[in-house]
Amino acid sequence: MANLSKSTAPRFSVDVYQNEFLPEGGREVNAIVTVTSTGGGTTGGVPLPSASSASGSSAPSAPTASAGPSPDAAVVIMVDCSGSMDYPPTKMRHARDATAAAIDTLRDGVAFAVVSGTHVAKEVFPGQGRLAVADASTRAGAKEALRRLSAGGGTAIGTWLRLADRLLAPADVAIRHGILLTDGRNEHESADALRAALDSVSGRFTCDARGVGTDWEVKEVTGVASALLGTADIVADPAGLAEDFTRMMENAMGKEVADVSLRLWTPVGVEIGFVKQVAPAVEELTGRRTEAGPRVGDYPTGSWGDESRDYHVCVRVPEAGIGQEMLAARVSLVLPAQGGGAPEVLSHGLVRAVWTDDMAASTAINPQVAHYTGQAELATAIQQGLDARKSGDVDGATAKLGRAVQLAASSGNADTAKLLSKVVDVVDAATGTVRLKAKVADADEMTLETRSTKTVRVKK
Repeated sequence: MANLSKSTAPRFSVDVYQNEFLPEGGREVNAIVTVTSTGGGTTGGVPLPSASSASGSSAPSAPTASAGPSPDAAVVIMVDCSGSMDYPPTKMRHARDATAAAIDTLRDGVAFAVVSGTHVAKEVFPGQGRLAVADASTRAGAKEALRRLSAGGGTAIGTWLRLADRLLAPADVAIRHGILLTDGRNEHESADALRAALDSVSGRFTCDARGVGTDWEVKEVTGVASALLGTADIVADPAGLAEDFTRMMENAMGKEVADVSLRLWTPVGVEIGFVKQVAPAVEELTGRRTEAGPRVGDYPTGSWGDESRDYHVCVRVPEAGIGQEMLAARVSLVLPAQGGGAPEVLSHGLVRAVWTDDMAASTAINPQVAHYTGQAELATAIQQGLDARKSGDVDGATAKLGRAVQLAASSGNADTAKLLSKVVDVVDAATGTVRLKAKVADADEMTLETRSTKTVRVKK
């Protein structure tokens, strides 16, 4: 069993990378905000990316985030048990084995439950609307209960999520997390019903979602993960489920602090263009803003362990004359207020605007901003190219996927370039000259679509 020990609560730092210089009349200010959490728990063997402050502005040493006593987490595993999980029969067996592997990865003391998902949601273990506490006995009991899982019925993912929420809600823990596995389309509830369920549970727990095989809908699985600030991926071969579930649970066990928000304060006259996460994956946050005071808005980032993420902040400032400067925005990491107190500020950074007549200074593009603008365009080009391919628009698909190949090559995104090469024949990566492949395996196309938002960090 892989027990992962926790240490002290993490500390947060914020580094801001930007070109603060604007030409006369310039209004748009772009900044990449790197948030790093260190010193709290485990990354599950994944090395923490470095975030050098040599080329950016960094806040002073931040206070340690508050966190409860170890262990401080609850997890619900939702396993698709619809009829399609019996085709082939080994799929259900692999799902049981993967869930058992995830249970073995739980730390002692973590609260957990297993849910069977069909057109309804049922408790598999421990039952009676409660959570079990992980130890040798409850792990054994849960794995014994998995033997009774069998395939039959439809798929209604919203009901699974609502049951997970009911089980997690009473838990007095910092980290509430779900793991969801499906192999088919959400055919037994409407899209509106699933959206209503996601809206209902959003912000109450995070959730990683996985599609197994190739008969599920990518946008449904990625939509669940996006709404609940988790990860999404494909496991085309069910034999790979156990390894993937173990890795997901290790990552969940490494989380220490939940409900962290990226807080953006802007002075009078400054407008928000957009706020998005750009690493390790592109995630639009602009529409998720919640007001936190005059000219202050919070954007959710979910749970954190030892890790680093990058965010792109774009603001529009009032016009100003040469030589003037202003604070365009203050970016902070905050935890919600506890017991009626004030929110806890974990760290902060500043976004500046300076107007200059130095053409070289005002036209230079910060390398981090340029890189992540390209990575966001790469994700969009892949999605648009695949949509065009599915609709039979050969010219549109060729143009968009060619642009994606060009962007992947220029940014050093080798993983995405490799996935693209299974969908198009690359004639010249530098110019984006490609030909659509006549035949593409479903697994290859779905893998590219599912992983299209994954990014690489700026080359040092």
